[in-house]
Amino acid sequence: MAARHNFRKLTIWKDGIEIVKETYTTTKTFPKSEVYSLTNQMQRCSVSIPSNIAEGTSKGTDKHFLQYLETALGSAFEWETQLIISFEIGYISEKTFKHLETKIQIIQGMITRFMEKLSKS
Repeated sequence: MAARHNFRKLTIWKDGIEIVKETYTTTKTFPKSEVYSLTNQMQRCSVSIPSNIAEGTSKGTDKHFLQYLETALGSAFEWETQLIISFEIGYISEKTFKHLETKIQIIQGMITRFMEKLSKS
């Protein structure tokens, strides 16, 4: 069965990929001691967002797709928490924090609205 949505055409997927790229760029500046903790955690979380969106598009029903979108949304909130921690402990500047915080909150809103749309159909 073919995917019901083309994940490559979904803005939430594209924006998720942007978060991944910015996460890798940002975490490169973290202390080496963080490589197996906060760096790894943020990278895995960011990758989870577009990955779950893409995997969800392969599911046969909107109900199943919604479960993957929920996971993607959970990863987005988890990532935002890690971003806050990174800022609070001085790993990123306020400018970087505000920029990334805005981006993740936009994605969270888009995923939420997409989920609402799917659950109505």
